Amino acid sequence: MEFVSLRYFHETARTGSIRRAAENLHVTPSSISRMIASLEQDLGTALFERSRQGMRLTAAGTILSRQTQRTFRDFERIRGAIDDLKGLRRGQVSIYAPEGLIAEFLPTVISQYQAKFPAVSFNVVFASTDRIVEAIIDDETDIGITFNGPERDELAKVVEYVEPLTCLVAPSHPLARKRSVLLKDVLAYPLALPETSFGLRRMIDTGIRREKLSPQITVCTNSLELAKRMAMLGSAVAFMPRFMVMDDVSAGRLRSIRVQSPAFSSSRVAVCVHRDRNISYAARELIESLKRHFSQIRPHR
Repeated sequence: MEFVSLRYFHETARTGSIRRAAENLHVTPSSISRMIASLEQDLGTALFERSRQGMRLTAAGTILSRQTQRTFRDFERIRGAIDDLKGLRRGQVSIYAPEGLIAEFLPTVISQYQAKFPAVSFNVVFASTDRIVEAIIDDETDIGITFNGPERDELAKVVEYVEPLTCLVAPSHPLARKRSVLLKDVLAYPLALPETSFGLRRMIDTGIRREKLSPQITVCTNSLELAKRMAMLGSAVAFMPRFMVMDDVSAGRLRSIRVQSPAFSSSRVAVCVHRDRNISYAARELIESLKRHFSQIRPHR
């Protein structure tokens, strides 16, 4: 089974289209089709279901796709290790993180990093906590940044930052002048909350259950940016640690108010890697950059 055929298969699986895979790899669609047909013949099974909507993986194709992802990531690690021996500082770093973290501080961290290592590129994906953990375990990413993530044997937390969860309101909101509020007072207003696959949502739900309260959830979303915008417009109250919205608070677009609830006292942001896998020099340097960034944040108490 040749490396090239696996590469063609991998790109087709990733894009769901022979045409897009061919464009990305700068080859003809017929070349992709021939390679996939050859793979299917070698394995004695169909790898894709062909339809007008595109190329969908079969059960066998899904198994092969997972393995090829690992193969290509292992190859990148090998290339990175060889580059380290040569004294070269290049490569690609993959990061999975919640959207709010990506928008707030990752651009700054990456910009500072690339000033030092301009030959390193980044693949950044925003996702829920559950999806981030899955990506780390399945070797889809070098680094995952989780928010109140679960404890898993496969995960190693290399950085952890703890800060209370706050409620976010517009400057014109009735709660905006308060320094702290009871959870029951916050829940008198409509809420914009993330989906239940988010660690942030599980933390909020725990506090609500403990106090036996009934929330008015007007917006449930997989976008933390949307929840924040709803709060900014005064349409709903959102919940996030203050460091995730520091720019908006400093600019007067939002108020971040402490919530008097034990369940909200310690939200945890963790930079995680797979415990049993070696990481590249480029990824290690990024982790050091993240450590420095979190050490400079003044916790909101």
